[in-house]
Amino acid sequence: LESSCDGHRLSDQTFHLVHLVCCTPFSTMSSAGGQRPPANRMTLQTFKGRLGGAQKGFRLLKKKRDALKARFQALLKDIVDAKLQVGSGLKDAAFSLAKAHWANSGDDITSTVVERAKRPSVLCKLVAENVAGVSIPVFKMSHDPTKDASAQTLGVAHGGAVINACRETYFKAVTQLVRLASLQTAFKTLDEEIKMTSRRVNALEYVLIPRIEDTIAYITQEMDEQSREEFFRVKKVVEKKKAKLAREKDEAEKVAAASGKPTVEAIDAPSMFDDKKDSDLIF
Repeated sequence: LESSCDGHRLSDQTFHLVHLVCCTPFSTMSSAGGQRPPANRMTLQTFKGRLGGAQKGFRLLKKKRDALKARFQALLKDIVDAKLQVGSGLKDAAFSLAKAHWANSGDDITSTVVERAKRPSVLCKLVAENVAGVSIPVFKMSHDPTKDASAQTLGVAHGGAVINACRETYFKAVTQLVRLASLQTAFKTLDEEIKMTSRRVNALEYVLIPRIEDTIAYITQEMDEQSREEFFRVKKVVEKKKAKLAREKDEAEKVAAASGKPTVEAIDAPSMFDDKKDSDLIF
């Protein structure tokens, strides 16, 4: 996650959400086997938070994958057009080179051009373009015409115009080659990133989120079972207390009947929550 989530808000959110969700091992969330988490409200709230983070991270990663696929499809069309242009450009360049040799009385001008090429006039610089958090390498070509001064005098005696036309044709071909190299590099980078993002999306959708949902269902079921057990236990305790009071009352009546003493009823004290008011006291 760290390799593809540098310097972009969308990818940073995705990284933090997925990291938050994945901080618990899968063994504690497995549906069959493994250690079950404790069934209490705190654990339930924790897993609900992880479920929300996993779902949000899934949506963000899915949007990222869709954006990368859209750019990928656009690159396919550009690569096809660039390859056709490069093919025709190189063919024209080879033909113009043959014409330059013919204009120079059939002599090979390659050695003369290499001798005069002291400094490169065409430079290629690598820059990064950000697409949905992915750094795509792009080649930028820069041309300095002042460094071509030594080649301007080539073919002064004869064939100079043809040689200059050959140089212009090759310059166009080099420009198309740099553009094709940039597109091919971006194509390969996007392909790897789409595969990686698709694996993460599938892992969240089919592995992590179902396990968290299964764990939440297990905790909810266990808490419901605990509440039913508690209700049944309280009910049994109340019944036993009532039975004990009834036995004690029967025993007291039997003892009073045997001794001939009247049974003293318990005083029914008024409740303070009743609406009935007490009589006023006069001092």
